[in-house]
Amino acid sequence: MKTGFFAGNVLKLTEDIQLLKPTLFPSVPRLYNRIHDKIKAGIEAATGVKGWLVKKAVATKLENLKNGQGFTHSIYDAIVFKKMKMILGGQVKFMITGSAPISGNVLDFLKICFSCDI
Repeated sequence: MKTGFFAGNVLKLTEDIQLLKPTLFPSVPRLYNRIHDKIKAGIEAATGVKGWLVKKAVATKLENLKNGQGFTHSIYDAIVFKKMKMILGGQVKFMITGSAPISGNVLDFLKICFSCDI
């Protein structure tokens, strides 16, 4: 078991996370909201076929989650969400949040992006 802490520079936090490759990721809603906003901005900036595919993948996984079919999708996870998972090192199996309220929409979006429970 490894335990890691960020180096102290908030601007390099994602670099620290990517190096550590955590399987458990406890954090606060403020950081989860920032991650959500960063991913959403990337999705909105995507154009053409890539933009269509990413938006279709997000819509499909959100619909599956809403219908109780889980937060994974064998095809979309491999071709779309793999890159998103790398933001947290690609190994996260479980995320924990606390200390403040967080929107259900943000939680659902993060669940489908990282294919794990929060």
